[in-house]
Amino acid sequence: MDMLVSMLDATFRVATPLVLAGLAGLFSERSGVVDIGLEGKMLAAAFAGGSVAFIAADPWVGLLAAMLTAWGLSMVHAFACVTHNGNQMVSGMAINIVAAGITPTLASAWFHEGGRTPVLPTEGRFRPIDLPLAETVKDVPIFGQLYSDVISGHTAPVYLTALIVPLVAYILYKTRFGLRLRAVGDNPHALDTAGVSVARTRYLALSCNGLLCGMAGGYLSIAQSSGFLQDMTAGKGYLALAALIFGKWKPWPTLFACLLFAFTDALQVRLQGVALPVIGEVSVQFIQAVPYILTVLLLAGFVGKAVAPKAIGLPYVKSR
Repeated sequence: MDMLVSMLDATFRVATPLVLAGLAGLFSERSGVVDIGLEGKMLAAAFAGGSVAFIAADPWVGLLAAMLTAWGLSMVHAFACVTHNGNQMVSGMAINIVAAGITPTLASAWFHEGGRTPVLPTEGRFRPIDLPLAETVKDVPIFGQLYSDVISGHTAPVYLTALIVPLVAYILYKTRFGLRLRAVGDNPHALDTAGVSVARTRYLALSCNGLLCGMAGGYLSIAQSSGFLQDMTAGKGYLALAALIFGKWKPWPTLFACLLFAFTDALQVRLQGVALPVIGEVSVQFIQAVPYILTVLLLAGFVGKAVAPKAIGLPYVKSR
C-alpha cells in the first residue's frame, strides 16, 4: 500500500507540467496551428522563472515571469505562422533550438554556475501545502492515507492545474470562444464568412498556449526543482504533444494520457536496480526508456485512429 501511495503521489507531481503543456498544445492545435515548440517554450519559461524567483525571492513573481516569457515566444510563433503564413513546423523547431541554446548560455553569463541558476532559497520556491484535516485523518484506513499522502502535500501549481483542466473543458465546449476555436481549426473559411477574424482567434488561442506553457516551465524550476538546470524539460514538451494526440485533442482524455505517462515515469524510477521475476535485474537505461517506449507504442496505433482538426498546419489565406 505504501508503494502504491508513493507512486500515486509522484504521478500527480510529474503529471502537472505534462497536463499544462498538453492543454497548451490543445489551444494551439484546435485553432489549426501546429505547435512542436512546447518543449522550447517550457525550457525558456523554466529559465526565466528560476532566474526571477532567485532574484525576487518570490515564487509567484518567478511564475509570472515564466508565463510572460512563454507567451512572448507564442506570439513570435503566431507572428510567423498566422500573420505571415510561415511553416509551422519550422517555426516550432526554431523555438526549440533557440531555447535549448540560449538558456544555458544566459545562465552561465549571468550566474556563473555552469549553465544553471543558483539554488533557490526557501522563500523563492513553492512549498507543499497541507490541506485541512490531513494530519487528523492520516490514520484512517485507505481514505485517510490517500487524502493525507496523495491529495494533500502538493504545491500550489498542482492544485491550480487540477482547477485548470475543467476550466479548459468548459471554455472549449461551453463558451463562444470555444466554439470559434473548434471552428477555426476545422473550417476557417466558414468562420471568416460568418464575420469572425481567423487571425484574431488564432492569436488568442496561442496566447492561452503561451500562458499555460509558462506555467508548466515555471513549475519545473520553482516547484519541482530548486532552480533551472540545462535541458531540464527532458522531452516533456514532446511527451505532452504525444498525450494530446493520444487524447484526440480533447481535455479529459489528454489529462488521462498525461497521468498514464507520469505513472510510467514514477514506475521507472522505482524499478531501477530492482530484480524482476524471471527476467532478473533490467538495465537502468531500458527502465528509463519505458515512458518513451510507451509513447511510441501508443502513437503507433494502439489507441485507435486519432483524427486531427481538419485545418491543422494549413495557413489560412482569405478568399477574395
